Formats: sequence, structure tokens, C-alpha cells
Amino acid sequence: MDIGLVLQTDPPARLLVDRMIRAERAGFSHGWTFDSCVLWQEPFVIYSRILAETERMTVGPMVTNPSTRTWEVTASTFATLNDMYGNRTVCGIGRGDSAMRVAGRQPATLARLSQAMHAIKELAEGRSAEVDGAEMRLPWVRPGASLPIWMGAYGPKALSLTGRQADGFILQLADPYLTEFMVKAVRNAAVEAGRDPDSITICVAAPAYVTADESPEALAHAREQCRWFGGMVGNHVADLVRHYGEHSDLVPEALTDYIKGRQGYDYSHHGRAGNPDTAFVPDEIVDRFCLIGPARAQRARLAELRSLGVDQFAVYAMHDAIESTIDAYGTDVIPLL
Repeated sequence: MDIGLVLQTDPPARLLVDRMIRAERAGFSHGWTFDSCVLWQEPFVIYSRILAETERMTVGPMVTNPSTRTWEVTASTFATLNDMYGNRTVCGIGRGDSAMRVAGRQPATLARLSQAMHAIKELAEGRSAEVDGAEMRLPWVRPGASLPIWMGAYGPKALSLTGRQADGFILQLADPYLTEFMVKAVRNAAVEAGRDPDSITICVAAPAYVTADESPEALAHAREQCRWFGGMVGNHVADLVRHYGEHSDLVPEALTDYIKGRQGYDYSHHGRAGNPDTAFVPDEIVDRFCLIGPARAQRARLAELRSLGVDQFAVYAMHDAIESTIDAYGTDVIPLL
């Protein structure tokens, strides 16, 4: 199982680069960032620096979207980084939550996302593609260029699209029951589309907070540092409830039940510990969706996820123990995986 690190591009960018260098030395394979250019600094500028100062790490957004950049710009940016540093990027992409809503726009439709994924991959790998009715190609892309497209998804239609088209699946929660449910949906869609289901990389992304022990005080502090994640996932769940209804056979109630107390969401606190809009998230959801506890507990959950077909666990490190979590994974988790 690969282990990735997910950070926000808060200034100073130098600190983020240093943490990615630290993560590579600890054995992390991937360096991911959020991509909401209003809330945080521009990630692609920072990727170039990370790639220049690491040797093996693959970088990418978790996740970009089809709307804040034109597709040929996105493809050209990835292709340029790959040409400079040797195919060390991956394009995580979704409909666009914070990046769009914080700017007063709506996330893209799945149809547009599908078109974007196709165009970005084709262009970045040197083939021609249609973008908004115009056929184009990046003539400078050299043979051998490669850009995996990993799609973030929760709902049944998005999971189906992932299985039919994407190279990888990003699931932003670490609950084993829901992971099994959604991975199965993606793989079934792949089979129905005539694809090899094992060819789709499965990436689970969630906060991990390594505690010194399992004392109530340590676990309570870790939960408070990660409670924001339940609120972030709740944005996507609220969309599913609006679309499919509160009690739908298409969406498991193990995912939707907890948002009944949700009152709204202010994106100025998005992805941050202490987010006041996430008080509705119960401890049970934090424990299910995140990895909370000492290293041995983290290893046990990761082994369970791996048994469900997960190829990578990406650590969301938006809390007060970023560097100690990187180091704990480097000494007590990654070598034992």
C-alpha cells in the first residue's frame, strides 16, 4: 500500500515544500494538495518546486475540477511538469466543491466532468482532443508522456463514471463499510464497461492523527483536530441527499444519517481544525471516517482497507501535529506495510 500526504497550500509555500521533502524521506510516495485558488495559493506553481526538490514523489491535486481552468491549460500544465520531471504527476479531479462554491458558482455536471477528463488526458499524453468544439493537440508533448486521471466520487452516478472512465478512484473517507460498498460499485461499473476492474487504482484519503496512547484525553484531542473532515464530507453528502432523497436505496444510510443536524457551511473555515460549522459531526463519524489513535491502531485500519482493495491511503494533515504524524508514519507505519 502506498502512503500519500495531503496538505493545503497555505503560505508560506516553503513550509509545504519542506514538509513534502520530509514526507518523501519518511517513505511517502505521493504529495497531494487541495486546489481552490481563492482559499489557498496556486498549487501548480508549488508542485514544480516539490518535484525539483524530491526524487521519487508523485504530486497532484486532490482535487482539481473542470471549471476553474480551461482544459487545455490544465493538460499543458501537467504535461510541462511531466516533461521537466519525468511523469511524476497525477490528476485528481472532481466536480468542484470549494473551488466553485466559494466563487459563487455551481460544481460541474458529471457530463462535463467526463468530457474534461477525456480531453485533459488525451492532450497531456500528446493526442488530439476536442475542447468546447475546437479540435486541438499539444505538438510539443513527447512520446511516453503519461497522466493518470483519478476521479473523486461518492454518489452512484459518479461512482459509475469513475468505473467506466477514470484511471483511479479517490474516496475521501476511511470507513471500511463504505469503502467496500463504493469500491464494489466502481469495479462493477468497470466490468460493465468492458474494463479490467483491477486496473483502477483505489485511493482512500482521510485525516490521520497519531496519538501517543489510547487515553481518553489523547483521543478526544485528536477527534477535535479532525472533526472538520466530517463537515467537509457532509457537503458532498448533502448534495446526494438533495438529489436522491433522504432514504434512498442508491446511497447507504451509513453515509447520510449523520448530516441531519447540519445547519450550513462557511467555506472560509474549509478543511481546518476548529471549523465551527462541524459541531454536528459526532465522535462516531470522526472515528469511522478518520484514523485516530496510536500507530498500531492506524496499521490495523490500513490493513483492513488494504484487504478491501485500497492501493493508497492519503493522509489529510490539517491539524496541529503535521510533522509528528509524518514522522510517526515514517517510523511506525510505512516500514511495516
